[in-house]
Amino acid sequence: MAFDSTSTYVATDALKQAVNAAVTLERPLLIKGEPGTGKTLLAEELAASLGTQLITWHIKSSTKAAQGLYEYDAVSRLRDSQLGVEGVENVANYIKPGKLWEAFTQDERVVLLIDEIDKADIEFPNDLLQELDRMEFHVYETGETIRARHRPIIVITSNNEKELPDAFLRRCFFHYIEFPDRDTMAAIVDVHFPEIAPKLVSEALEVFFDLREAPGLKKRPSTSELVDWLKLLMSDELAREALYQRDPVKAIPPLAGALVKNEQDTHLLERLAFMTRRQGNQRR
Repeated sequence: MAFDSTSTYVATDALKQAVNAAVTLERPLLIKGEPGTGKTLLAEELAASLGTQLITWHIKSSTKAAQGLYEYDAVSRLRDSQLGVEGVENVANYIKPGKLWEAFTQDERVVLLIDEIDKADIEFPNDLLQELDRMEFHVYETGETIRARHRPIIVITSNNEKELPDAFLRRCFFHYIEFPDRDTMAAIVDVHFPEIAPKLVSEALEVFFDLREAPGLKKRPSTSELVDWLKLLMSDELAREALYQRDPVKAIPPLAGALVKNEQDTHLLERLAFMTRRQGNQRR
């Protein structure tokens, strides 16, 4: 297996090497990078390129590692026993398989995405170490052991909201997705909008990268937000004309709500525009 770019996803050489190395080593691939740089999409494209199933485990702040194995519904069993429901004596009827169980028991190798692992508490990654190493776990209520029929390809994403434990990091192959440069971004745009006008791409990228370089910006616009913005510009002729004829001292581009996501950054850009105009007036 060798992962490559697809018709809908542009992968850098470094990212291709990271995916292929993780698969060769049979280790989880830990992907970090700015939000919106395609970390989750990578797992989707990897599964599609292999023609296999993608199993996704979205992590929340309340998620516990044991939920990825299974959950035992003791409350429902107690209620059913009080109501005389048939089958209550079989504890297996009250066990709900988790995402690891699901991935381990597939008839073919699958891609398992553990998405945004850094949202969980600090013990979450360590609680999965044994299961990810041995590719098996024990179900105490039934006494059975669930073993992986085929070792899944595991992709783990993190937005770096908190540090991950060293013991967990040692078991992963790590890759940080660098923010795309202008040429790579143009290739990404071409994948999403193959018929887009070159002039629109050129003007939009100029504004987009200028915004990202604005000093003090709280949230810099991401790749996914650029794609949304271009989609809006393609459908709005007036906004496109405003972009083409924009005043360089105006920091707020048309349809800026697709790129600028909070009032602090809006006010910052307005102040920067004001200072630029003021400096221009002083030179005259």
